Amino acid sequence: MKKGKIAFENGETVTLEFFPEDAPGTVKNFESLANEGFYDGLTFHRVIPGFVAQGGCPNNRGDGGPGYTIPCETEGNPRTHERGYLSMAHAGKDTGGSQFFILFDQQPHLNGVHTVFGRVTDNMDQVDRIQAQDVMKEVRVWDEA
Repeated sequence: MKKGKIAFENGETVTLEFFPEDAPGTVKNFESLANEGFYDGLTFHRVIPGFVAQGGCPNNRGDGGPGYTIPCETEGNPRTHERGYLSMAHAGKDTGGSQFFILFDQQPHLNGVHTVFGRVTDNMDQVDRIQAQDVMKEVRVWDEA
């Protein structure tokens, strides 16, 4: 089982669980970026209450990425856009890279469009408190038995 965390500057930590069986390439990409320290110090640049908190842009504006793109993994992915789930942001099919979002509420119109690859398992209260420009101090992913 793949687990992870997002540590915030306020000392709070959000625990994550990933779905490598449903989105193997997306999980591998996120894990690689996280464990290289790519996300450390980046912000949630886009926060829309009742919708999403989006982060992972190296420019902290929503117009950047890691320098490459990854394919969407929506076909055959049984996961849907539920409260607390993580999904890849993109500017069109197969254009995602590093930006991701956490859902504040169910968003069925995103199903089949964006790749769901994980979920928050602990401290959703912290997610609910995310404000625009909140900093991810550290993001890590690991294997857990």
